[in-house]
Amino acid sequence: MSRSASAADAALSAAEARALFARYRKCPALVLAVSGGPDSMALMWLAARWRAGLKRGPKLVAVTVDHGLRAEAACEARLVKRQATALGISHRTVKWTGPKPASGIQAAARAARYRLLARVARASGASHVLTAHTSDDQAETVLMRMARGSGLAGLAAMAADSPREGLMLGRPLIEVSKARLMATLEKAGIACAQDSSNRDPRYARVRWRALMPQLAAEGLDARTLTRLASRLSRADAALEAATDAAFDSLVQRLPPSRWRIARDGFARLPQEVRLRLVGRAVDRLGHEGPVELAKLERLMAALDAAPGVGRLKRTLAGAVVSLGADHLTVEPAPARRKIP
Repeated sequence: MSRSASAADAALSAAEARALFARYRKCPALVLAVSGGPDSMALMWLAARWRAGLKRGPKLVAVTVDHGLRAEAACEARLVKRQATALGISHRTVKWTGPKPASGIQAAARAARYRLLARVARASGASHVLTAHTSDDQAETVLMRMARGSGLAGLAAMAADSPREGLMLGRPLIEVSKARLMATLEKAGIACAQDSSNRDPRYARVRWRALMPQLAAEGLDARTLTRLASRLSRADAALEAATDAAFDSLVQRLPPSRWRIARDGFARLPQEVRLRLVGRAVDRLGHEGPVELAKLERLMAALDAAPGVGRLKRTLAGAVVSLGADHLTVEPAPARRKIP
């Protein structure tokens, strides 16, 4: 085995753990999302190792969410509790109760998980919820969003830190491979559970995961895809800054809820900034958002095709977009009439 290949699969060192969690040092408390699987158990072990090396640092609270979908979930929660106790970390198990949807169960379970984690975080005085997303997860997310035709923001995939449920969602392991986490657990002698749903081909992520070895053989490995996501994230941030500047200079807010944009200034903006500016207006003022990118692109094509003195009026995602001789106006659309 080559030196580089060996390093790519090596257990994480104490110094690496310190670097991964350093940005959370001044937080009052951190909630760790720990399911019992290898990635999240490694997250808990590494966080505990990092916290033990600090004279003062955040309180750690491990939280396991039992979605009530698998019989083995209760056993996995007990496994997490035993390990958390051994590491000196408090632990809580929270349950997703109530009726479950007949379709879209993974998305619903994910939303419930973050909602429950945020609830514990607020009760614990935590500023962040940390998850164990890895570079492999990031790569799969990029591929899935490519297949759906996502735009730049979507292809930037998961950020290292992002707002959610009124808190910050942190992903300290987003550039670490699953292989290194498995090696870390093996070296530490930490037991973990295996979720059978992670091998169920009914789920798109599982199918993409099965394709990863073939893609990696062609050079499209997790490291390359993660690097792509990072570069696209930088580009997305730059475009958002340009959109902020365009908003400040061109958008006039009129009561009660109307945005008016000078047509001449709007026409001089780069196409992507024009797209984002209108999308932001539709999302803020419409009541059926968020707007779909493909529909927004069709609207922009219509706006670009309108003659210099032409007028255009379209409804999109619960907002009305009107193009007049001098201004582009966006305002909420009237509520749809309910059919008796």
